[in-house]
Amino acid sequence: KHYLCGYCAAFTNIAVTFPIQKVLFRQQLYGLKTKDAVHQLQKDGIRNLYRGILPPLMQKTTTLALMFGLYEDFSSLLHSHTSAPELLTRSMAAVLAGTTEAVLTPFERVQTLLQDYKHHDKFTNTYQAFKVLKVYGLREYYRGLVPILLRNGPSNALFFGLRGPIKQCLPEATSYSTHLVNDFICGGLLGAMLGFLFFPVNVVKTRMQAQIGGEFQSFSKVFVKIWLERDRKLIHLFRGAHLNYHRSVLSWGIINATYEFLLKLL
Repeated sequence: KHYLCGYCAAFTNIAVTFPIQKVLFRQQLYGLKTKDAVHQLQKDGIRNLYRGILPPLMQKTTTLALMFGLYEDFSSLLHSHTSAPELLTRSMAAVLAGTTEAVLTPFERVQTLLQDYKHHDKFTNTYQAFKVLKVYGLREYYRGLVPILLRNGPSNALFFGLRGPIKQCLPEATSYSTHLVNDFICGGLLGAMLGFLFFPVNVVKTRMQAQIGGEFQSFSKVFVKIWLERDRKLIHLFRGAHLNYHRSVLSWGIINATYEFLLKLL
């Protein structure tokens, strides 16, 4: 049931927040201001607004199903086979779940290509994007794997480790609706915090995955390149972070509240 609840929570979230994610993506890739990114999407037209939604639907629903499901499975497995403290086993379970999720990197890779207007003339749908990458070999599907690994494991450990303590700090829930509100607040706060913390990692990942063919540059090399392009100013590296903060509050609030709601129903 943990897998199913995670899957449904991700589906609900993607359907609601995809347009916001697309604005954020343009800011990460091109360093645009919010109004410029929105204007760029307006020029693309309404029919292109949900262009590229299939990969995140396939990737995020599966990823969150694995995130919640594998976390529970790995936690039980480690708890029954080791005598380590529960905090350590649960942190390790979260890291293992996040690392396993990285298998689905090709979906995140194709989503990046479909959202970048520079590739609009190369392919019109997910199938074509996968077909184009096939020419370059299996490795091309996993471009940007390193930043994804750097993001997934630690963020999972922090999410599952802090979810309980944060909820305990909120006013005690006395009804079904207040439980739902608390779960939304808890998930939203955590998602916003983690989204901000790992924002530069996602900027590097986006730049790496927007490339088709050519040299596979290291994480550090791409980071330095972006750093120099943006005048060596930290604030420029976080361009789009404010929108990501608001999107994460909404996105992870929906995910956590939906997950906990469905978990109680099943």
